[in-house]
Parts: sequence; C-alpha cells; structure tokens
Amino acid sequence: MATFIFRSNKTVHAFVGWLCILLMVQKGASYDFVVGGQKGWSVPNDSSFNPFNQWAEKNRFQVGDSLVFNYQSGQDSVLYVKSEDYASCNTDSPYSKFSDGHTVFKLDKSGPHFFISGSKDNCLKNEKLTVIVLAERNRNNNQSTNASPPSPQSSSSSPAPTTGQEGQSPPSDTNQTPSPVSEPPPPNAAASAFVSLAASVGAFMVSVIMLLSF
Repeated sequence: MATFIFRSNKTVHAFVGWLCILLMVQKGASYDFVVGGQKGWSVPNDSSFNPFNQWAEKNRFQVGDSLVFNYQSGQDSVLYVKSEDYASCNTDSPYSKFSDGHTVFKLDKSGPHFFISGSKDNCLKNEKLTVIVLAERNRNNNQSTNASPPSPQSSSSSPAPTTGQEGQSPPSDTNQTPSPVSEPPPPNAAASAFVSLAASVGAFMVSVIMLLSF
C-alpha cells in the first residue's frame, strides 16, 4: 500500500512538472507589447511627429501577440478602425471601442491593424498607431520576412476582424500586401524580460519536482 502511494505521488509530480513546462512554452511563444512604452497611450508632445508608428517599426508583431494600451479611463480611449478612418481621424464608426484605461488587444489575424484615439482632436495630434502583423511564430521558423506599415493615406485595405467591446465586424483584407524587409526587429525589452523570467521560474519548478520524485 505504501509503495502504491509513493508511486502515485511520483506520477502526480511528473504530471505537474510537464504541465508547468507546457504552460511556460505556450506563454513564451507570444508577447505583450506596451504601446508607447512608459508614456503609454497619450497625445504626443510634438503633433507633427508620430512616435507610435516609430515605436511599431522597431518591433516584430505576429499572430498571438497582444497590444497593451495604458491611458486614463474617462479621459481617453482606443478605437480599432479601418485605414480610411485612420487617415481622416474619423471616430464615428470604429470596428471596436475601448475605454477601460488598460486595454489588451490580441492580434489574432495577420495584416495591417489601425488604431486611433477616441478623441478626434487627439488623433489629429498623431495619437494613432499602425501595426503590421505577421503569421504565427510556429509557421515562421524558417522565414525572415517582415513588413513595414503602409502609408495610411494610400492604403485601401481594411484591418482584419477581431472581437471588441463595441462596433461591427470588419470585412476581410483583400488589397493590402505588406512590403518585405530583410531583417525583422526583435521583440521589445519588456516582452523578452518576461520570457526570461518565465523560463527561470519553469526551470526552478522542474528542479523542485525532480527532487521530490526521488
């Protein structure tokens, strides 16, 4: 009886260990990108310059990643819009609208995605963002293709659909093809630090479980 209980405990420990590893690998396959870094989602100091698109050009976005918008709830918001509304700062017909102050938008489709402030005046001051999303990481292991954001004024495509708090479902993207570049930029520092921490925690858990199994 004691031998059976001992073997059962070893089985449970091994199962928990593999579960921790699987969860760590799954989380490590995607990244959370904080839009605008420490400044968050806010009106740029220089209205003639768009720091959000410059930030986006330095990062590599793929299906499964998430954008994190931090802003003051009640004073600002995030609209997920089509390309022509992005260019004209039209806030009347977004696909989705968010105003909770901490919006996490999952990028579940490849292609261009367009975001603007819910305040038209803020949008006109360049509180707006274009993100180009590549395919899933596990389908890109042997590829080095990236894309640069299209010019909002000349783009005729609509962003891929998603589920938001408000708004309608966007049509499928038919005309937009991102332009390739030779070297994709790495994920941002916050995402890389998180993956490193997750790997350390996972290794610690596995070590503890292996010690308990003996």
